[in-house]
Amino acid sequence: GVMRSRGEVDATLQTAKLNPQELLPTVHCLSFGPQAGAGECRLLQLEPGLCAELEAGRSLVIRGEKDEQAVLCSKDKTYDMKIADTSNMLLFIPGCKTPEQLNADQASCNIIHSQIAGFSNNYWELRRCRPKLKKLRKLLTEDPYEGPDSRKDQTLTFSKYTTEDLLSLIQASEEEILHQLQVIDACKIEGYWRTLEFDYEMKLLNHVTQLIDSESWSLSKVPLRTCLEELGSLEPTEMIEHILSSYGRKYIDDAGEVYFEMHEDKICRAIAQMLLQNAVKFNLSEFQEVWQQSVPEGMTTRLDQLKGLALVDKSSRPETIFLLKVEDLPEDNQGRFNSLFSIREKWTEVDITPYIQDLCAEKQTVGALLTKYARSSVQNGVKLYNSRRPIS
Repeated sequence: GVMRSRGEVDATLQTAKLNPQELLPTVHCLSFGPQAGAGECRLLQLEPGLCAELEAGRSLVIRGEKDEQAVLCSKDKTYDMKIADTSNMLLFIPGCKTPEQLNADQASCNIIHSQIAGFSNNYWELRRCRPKLKKLRKLLTEDPYEGPDSRKDQTLTFSKYTTEDLLSLIQASEEEILHQLQVIDACKIEGYWRTLEFDYEMKLLNHVTQLIDSESWSLSKVPLRTCLEELGSLEPTEMIEHILSSYGRKYIDDAGEVYFEMHEDKICRAIAQMLLQNAVKFNLSEFQEVWQQSVPEGMTTRLDQLKGLALVDKSSRPETIFLLKVEDLPEDNQGRFNSLFSIREKWTEVDITPYIQDLCAEKQTVGALLTKYARSSVQNGVKLYNSRRPIS
């Protein structure tokens, strides 16, 4: 590239009918450098919080397998990546000075020759999104842990996932993945994350509740040490401890002893699931009776313990209840609504809420989601929601 003189610059300004008085005295003369190819560089637009992450030396990771839409993750958040096209070409100029910097530095020479290192006419835009966690549950429920005597585990052919594996397979940030592992009550067995097979989990829970019953302990003060001593001959102690922490809250008393306060709602819910999964539909009043008889002494069953697990059909005579687990439904909004409207044509807000609550973005309400994906009507004074589109 030929270096331009001040005279040439002034002549160009005159041709362009620009008044030099209105411009900064310094002029950037640009030329393309030898390596300036399109497609060599990518631009990413970051919000201040993510910039701060990078400036603090932390990394951002792009996750997704070949057939998945890429997402970008920080330590605790997940973002969708979308390409945004620009009408102006964006030029990359190393060491480029902004007008503010030039004004501050009056002594700078008034012609700066800069080389363009690259250019682009689009950039990646990030939008905060829900972590895609359905796959995590799917991977871990392929081969659930059935206990130490399981023949399947001894053949060593089950799918194994370490934390590292999950980080490379799941489109979510590390914190979101670790939180979800807690939500689904996964446990680490010999370095691999596993979920317990439901019948085995119930067997463990049953051992614990029977012991609580026979020792007449308070549900809010179940001693870890005695549980391990009493039940250790039946099941591995880490499994006993895992079931206590899945169904209780751990705390330490003044004497340094470890206790668990059992979660009544979660225990009642699990027992309901055990009863419901053997029948397609259950007569509601019969179910309520059997359910109350099946839970540990001192616990009270209530239908609101079953939100997102089971649905009552008030239109059938007699009323019935059936298993409908929110985690079995599609993860994307439209798919979720299609699936719900094919199960039931019209929903009340109370009934549908547990099945769409998890779809709400950060500040979004269930009402806003319903407005977007459903249409409402009023029948006998009750507001009902049905699909906006025909369900095939």
